Amino acid sequence: MAKDVSGRQNQLRQLVAQQAARMMAEEGISDYAYAKRKAGRQLGVIDMNCLPTNAEVEEEIKLYHEIYHSEDQPENLHQLRVDALAVMQLLDKFNPHLTGPVLDGTAGRYAETHIHLFADSLKDVEMFLLNQQVPYETDEKSYRISNERRSQDRKGNDRKKVPVFTLEGRNGLIKLSVFNTDDLRITPKNLTNTGSQVRVPMKELQAMLEKDKPKDV
Repeated sequence: MAKDVSGRQNQLRQLVAQQAARMMAEEGISDYAYAKRKAGRQLGVIDMNCLPTNAEVEEEIKLYHEIYHSEDQPENLHQLRVDALAVMQLLDKFNPHLTGPVLDGTAGRYAETHIHLFADSLKDVEMFLLNQQVPYETDEKSYRISNERRSQDRKGNDRKKVPVFTLEGRNGLIKLSVFNTDDLRITPKNLTNTGSQVRVPMKELQAMLEKDKPKDV
């Protein structure tokens, strides 16, 4: 009986992971927790043991792109990276670093682009955007970090709240998380595993674009 229950749970976990992956790939959803909850509701899954990990959803996203977007996903991803580079060039004085799905290659069409900025003052970034007449919305995001004492969540992870400027890009929203200048040495934890987020400066993104440029672009 226990084996049957376990098998059923694993089957439901995969179904939820596949549904969440589809939404994240097609609808531009970037919040893993939201995507899993929504997928669970749609499938009538209320048992928390049947919800997949972020890593399982990420693997399904990659598989989804391979099956349904093998032809257009590389070009769409390239365009999102081009858009990210343009924003990073504009904000060069704030040492921009690209991170998230647009960097790791799991981004679908119209996915959110995540860029980390490093500034002495939040006001510096805000005034720069105003002077450049760039419309934006403000919010904040809580990051899990590993090497600085902050408020802790239930799992004991240190958290750091960071202000976020959201820009309306041509192919999706662009999220600018503004860290202090000294925070460059603090790497937020990855959402899909126990490691740290990968983020790259503008020069590395330029090199990636040259290397991965689609033949017809």
